[in-house]
Amino acid sequence: MAEPLVIEARDIVKSFRIPSVRRETVREHVLGFFRPPRVETLEVLRQVSLEVHRGETVGIMGRNGSGKSTLLKILCGIYQADAGSVVVRAPVTPLLELGVGWNPELHAVDNVMILATIMGMTLREARASIEEIFAFAGLEKFANLELKYFSSGMSARLAYAVAFTAVRDVLVLDEIFAVGDAGFKARCEERYRALSAAGHTVILVSHDPTLISTFCDRALLLEGGQIVMNDTAEDVAKTYLSVSSHAAEDGAFG
Repeated sequence: MAEPLVIEARDIVKSFRIPSVRRETVREHVLGFFRPPRVETLEVLRQVSLEVHRGETVGIMGRNGSGKSTLLKILCGIYQADAGSVVVRAPVTPLLELGVGWNPELHAVDNVMILATIMGMTLREARASIEEIFAFAGLEKFANLELKYFSSGMSARLAYAVAFTAVRDVLVLDEIFAVGDAGFKARCEERYRALSAAGHTVILVSHDPTLISTFCDRALLLEGGQIVMNDTAEDVAKTYLSVSSHAAEDGAFG
């Protein structure tokens, strides 16, 4: 018997209105200040439907611009769909954009407290997890250093460490294991396996076929804002690798 659904999306549509400005002469630049900007509608997602069951790890693959990040943000409630419906039946911990919520003028420990509470932890839980978070990130010596002195890699490791600690029922990750050295990646893999064994649901976006094949139960392939494949993680990863290779040869993959 299948586990209950924790995420159910039906016929999701999402578009963005973007400026369409082409000014090639000085006169066009000057007149442009007095004319309302023209806009174009960019359709990012088209009739996307998906289901995620409790305890599943679902991978999402697709070329740049295929709609992966937009879909994740809609599932997490960051964006609202133009049409369709999304039902989420469990608390979601998203880690989509590294550094969001960081204040570079504050010490790292203060930033961790803020981000942990944003991700749903209580102040007591956050305080009790401080040592674990910094140890996971391998940054124990830098807890009282202002974040503006952190490298991008250090900030990313700290953000992942908070997310892995704060996760409730559903963890949504964009390009997991993309930062850090071999030791940090090994800790991420170990924590992921523990979360999976404990029954957590994970949605994982990655361009890495090996990662998707190794950690996901099944996967989706997005192309042009639509789900073109929903199959085993291994089969989707193979298809994505083939599509990406052909697109790169044609100069269409970025």
